[in-house]
Amino acid sequence: MKLLVVGATGTLGRQVVRRALDEGHEVRCIVRSFQRAAFLREWCVDLIRGDLNKPETLPAALEGIDAVIDAATARPTESVMRVDWQGKLNLIEATVNAGVKRFIFFSILDAEQYPHVPLMDVKRCTEKLLAESGLDYTILRPCGFLQGLIGQYAIPILERQGVWVMGQAAPMAYINTQDAARFAIRALSVPATVKRSFPLAGTRAWGAYEIIRLCERKSGQTAKVSNMSLKLIRAVRKIAQFFQWGWNFADRLAFVEVVAGSEPIDAPMDEVYETFGIDRSEITTLEEYMQEYFGRIMKKLKELEYDSEKASKKKLPF
Repeated sequence: MKLLVVGATGTLGRQVVRRALDEGHEVRCIVRSFQRAAFLREWCVDLIRGDLNKPETLPAALEGIDAVIDAATARPTESVMRVDWQGKLNLIEATVNAGVKRFIFFSILDAEQYPHVPLMDVKRCTEKLLAESGLDYTILRPCGFLQGLIGQYAIPILERQGVWVMGQAAPMAYINTQDAARFAIRALSVPATVKRSFPLAGTRAWGAYEIIRLCERKSGQTAKVSNMSLKLIRAVRKIAQFFQWGWNFADRLAFVEVVAGSEPIDAPMDEVYETFGIDRSEITTLEEYMQEYFGRIMKKLKELEYDSEKASKKKLPF
C-alpha cells in the first residue's frame, strides 16, 4: 500500500512510519519543515511540504495514496482548535475529495466522557465526523504512552530533581508507541477493523508511586517526590482563562484533570488482540521498557566515566 502518514515527526508518528516501512509499505509524509523531518528522508520516505491548516497543500499529498494514517496532534505551543479540529476538518475533507477510502485515526480513550476538556472534546467530535464521512475509518484510542514517562519520572530521578505527583492520580495502562503503531498498520489488512473504534491499553494500569518505585529500582537512585494539589491546578487554570496568552495553557491544565480521578484509566483488550491477530505477549510491559531504558543509560554513564578516567590518567607526567 501507499500510505500518507500525518504527524510523522512526532513520537507516535515516527513509529508508524518505521513500522509501515518495515512491513513493505510505501510511505509519504506531509511535513511543515524538511529540516525537522531530515531523519525521514534518511529512511527513504517521500516527503511533501504541507500544512493541515493550508487546505491547498493537501491534494498533492493525497495523490496516489491508498490509505491515510493520522497521528498528528497540537504541540504544547500550538492551538488545539487550530490543529486538532480545523486541521482535521481540512484533512478529512481533502481525503474524501481525493477518493481515498481508508483512514486510520488516533484518538484518546474515553474522550466522550470529558466534554469540558478541549482536546478530548475535539477528539470526540473528530470521531463523530469520521463516522459521518463515508470513509472506511478505524479509530484507535490509546490512554497514554510509555515514552511520556521518561521525561516525567525517569530523567528527573536520574538527575536527582523533583518528581511532581498529583495527589492520588488515577493509575493508567500506558502502551508503547511501537505497539500502537503495530495496531495501526495491522488494521490496514484486517477488514473487521473497518468503521470501528478500539481502545489501546498496555498490559496493566500503573499508579504514579508504582512507577516511581520501579524507576528507583532500575536506576539505583532515590526519588525526590513533591505533591501537587488538584485544587491548585484548577485555580491556576481559571486564572489563565482570563488572559488570551493563557488559553492554550489553560486547555493543557484541563487535560491534567482527566488523570486526577481514582478509577484506573484502562480498557479490556482481549477482543482487540483477537480482532487484530496480535498476541498479548508481544506487547511491551512497563518493566521491560524501563529496564531497556535504564540499561542503556547506565551503560552509557559507565562508558563516560571510564573515558573520563582514561583521559585524566593520560595527563599525568609519570
